[in-house]
Amino acid sequence: MPTQAPAPTLLADYRPPAFLIDEAHLDFDLAPTATRVKARLAIRRNGDHAEPLRLNGERLTPISVAVDGRALSSAEREIDAEWLAIPGVPDAFVLETEVEIDPKGNSALEGLYISGGRFCTQCEAEGFRKITWFADRPDVMARFTVRVEAPADYRHLLSNGNRIEAGEAGDGRHYAVWRDPFPKPCYLFAMVAGELDVLEDTFVTASGRRVDLRVFVDLGMAPRAAYAMDSLKRAMRWDEETFGREYDLDLFMIVAVRDFNFGAMENKGLNIFNSSLLLADPETATDADYERIEGVVAHEYFHNWTGNRITCRDWFQLCLKEGLTVFRDQSFSAEQRGEAVQRIKEVKALRARQFSEDAGPLAHPVRPASYLKIDNFYTATIYEKGAEIIRMLKTLVGDADFRRGTDLYFERWDGCATTVEAFIECFAEVSAKDLTAFFAWYEQAGTPRVSLETRYDAVAGALDLILGQSTAPTPGQPDKGPLPIPVALGLIDEDGRPLRETEVIVLDSAERQIRWTGIDRPPVVSALRGFSAPVILDNAAPAKDAYALLAADPDLFNRWEAGQNLARDLILAMAGGRPDEVGEERLAEAMGRSLDDQAADPAFKALLMALPSESDLALASAPADPAAIHEAREALRMRLAVHLGDRLRYLHIGLQDIGEFSPGARDAGRRALRNAALELLAADPHTLNRDHALGHLEAAANMTDAMGGLAALMLLGGEDFETALMTFYERWKDEPLVIDKWFALQARDTAEGALARVVGLTAHPAFDERNPNRLRALVGTFAAANPARFHDPAGGGYRFLADRILAVDAFNPTAAARLVEPLGSWARYTPALATLMRNQLERIAGTPALSKNVLELAVKALG
Repeated sequence: MPTQAPAPTLLADYRPPAFLIDEAHLDFDLAPTATRVKARLAIRRNGDHAEPLRLNGERLTPISVAVDGRALSSAEREIDAEWLAIPGVPDAFVLETEVEIDPKGNSALEGLYISGGRFCTQCEAEGFRKITWFADRPDVMARFTVRVEAPADYRHLLSNGNRIEAGEAGDGRHYAVWRDPFPKPCYLFAMVAGELDVLEDTFVTASGRRVDLRVFVDLGMAPRAAYAMDSLKRAMRWDEETFGREYDLDLFMIVAVRDFNFGAMENKGLNIFNSSLLLADPETATDADYERIEGVVAHEYFHNWTGNRITCRDWFQLCLKEGLTVFRDQSFSAEQRGEAVQRIKEVKALRARQFSEDAGPLAHPVRPASYLKIDNFYTATIYEKGAEIIRMLKTLVGDADFRRGTDLYFERWDGCATTVEAFIECFAEVSAKDLTAFFAWYEQAGTPRVSLETRYDAVAGALDLILGQSTAPTPGQPDKGPLPIPVALGLIDEDGRPLRETEVIVLDSAERQIRWTGIDRPPVVSALRGFSAPVILDNAAPAKDAYALLAADPDLFNRWEAGQNLARDLILAMAGGRPDEVGEERLAEAMGRSLDDQAADPAFKALLMALPSESDLALASAPADPAAIHEAREALRMRLAVHLGDRLRYLHIGLQDIGEFSPGARDAGRRALRNAALELLAADPHTLNRDHALGHLEAAANMTDAMGGLAALMLLGGEDFETALMTFYERWKDEPLVIDKWFALQARDTAEGALARVVGLTAHPAFDERNPNRLRALVGTFAAANPARFHDPAGGGYRFLADRILAVDAFNPTAAARLVEPLGSWARYTPALATLMRNQLERIAGTPALSKNVLELAVKALG
């Protein structure tokens, strides 16, 4: 283990910046291995102090430094691997610097780098310091003017704001000058240069201004950007109508790049996207791709106000922009895709990623108190749990005051870098509510457990509800206090008839008891409707209540939840050696009735058919045995497939697409149900089902159905699958995003020999772990989405992951660190597996020259 860990950054140590930068003029002379960057910064002292000027800078080759036009000698400034320091500067001055950087050699994909022969940037969180010296912190906001010069074959020269000048520069070169009138922190700086195709459109704002829209993509790919453009225009209109936010520049641009550590980046006026989240057509993209594109385009656009116009004071406030913006994009998607279906998908993702995070040594508050590398806190806790907090805030203050609160927030803090406290204060002010206790949601880690007990008095017609809450200790927080938890409750009777409409009870103490009167027949409690709080509900109600909810709860989320709970209990009982064949048959009959419901949304029925994931089941087990869980889950799938076989085959045939492809919610829902039926059929290796899978793949007219057929053949196994894999690869080998799907599918294969298959694929000519998409598709998917084979009893899966982490850390620490989390869940598994997982974490943490990114997570994961 390291003898001395690097010192963390602490929230308690925050101090305002010693110097502010009002204007930043940058001049780029682009060359792949030797780009020159000149910076002219208008700087002023912030407060009465005599501190030297200190600017961040890493991997920079210094050429010159001047203050107010006078070049400084080496004795007048100090430069090391991380800082430029200049003592004795005036209170206000102009700093001019020139550095050289190597974009082509930048494999970490932070700062300025080259992807697909094009220059591009990624500056959040601390990438700008790898471009030039600057105060690389979000509370230093400057107005940027940027001149970019490059050879003429880099046809498009782009940066933030509006283009104010362009022309020839001689010697076969050209230039463009961009001016962003809005002050921004340097993490929002962006620059792109290269040969690109462009899709153009316009948008007229609510006030009548025309905004030019441009999406830049690989040559020949402009038609595949059409859905992203449509999503952008819908998001712009929605933000005007829902939050009163209008776009503020004359131009909005998005650029797709092949190599990107994240999904997308909201740089002011010039969003940069991972190409997987921008490009789509029916042949190469699935419905899930279309849905993600819609949501992420909206998310990054919404950042224009919640992240750009108002940003975070320091990186500890990251949830201020991310949690709020995730809530906004979820609200948008609910209108586009259906509220219940969208909510179920959100909660499935929250439980898979954030609940798992909260249950292990990597648990942290939504607003953490310290970090070693802020890159490690772009987590589900910051994003998804942060969004759940905003959702609860809206529930507590009500729709009208929530809108009034956001209006006040935009008015008061526009153009500023601010804090979570300032945000919450806006809602406390407009609602006249004391939200002091609510703030604990930001500071307390862990997932609360809410218990519910009921007692019905038939004579008095009264129902007593006893609610309790507790939160398990998490690292650094052994003692937990109660949180204000909005619990949405309603009642139906055993026949599904409504007894009491939804009411929100705020559980703000360790226990609370409520009595409801006027209940004239035995009630069934529908608790936590709409998933009103990010908690685990422990409900002692009998199985018959869950069947009543599954059949008739008007709250569709809780109808789905009832089915999940019934399946979970059956699977875990079977995994523990207590099979319940009667219960399994009853669940199959209930699912059959749900499939027969002609009024139900097909997308909702598709979700009803999916059993809890093996990762979700592991969270509900102590300790978890992945092999037993996998075997039990597959056994229940087989029983359902046999019981429902005729229904499923009839459904599969009846839902076949015969018209023109549409990515809209209605048609996507029909395809989801058809593919879900095929997936369940594939649990039964009957010849009829294999024929259905082969016919499905052969007739597939879109990528959604092609992947559905291929996945079904994978579940069935055998020569048909291997042949289909080879055929698929040969057809799509020149389409990188499709081949990502090919790798990811095989990473999910639970057959014997799956680990050897995945290891072998790392030597495939199409595998390149320097491309984050390809790395995530194979290695990330295997570790996170294939627990049956990742948790190899001999530890082979853990060794494989550790090998890849250490290899990738040598050139891309951000990507490597994002692979550590699956090993951090060791405490939830059987002692034998836990020991093997810890061994690999110790091996990683003890490796010399490890990056801060991986070191921080490996040490924390060890607990």
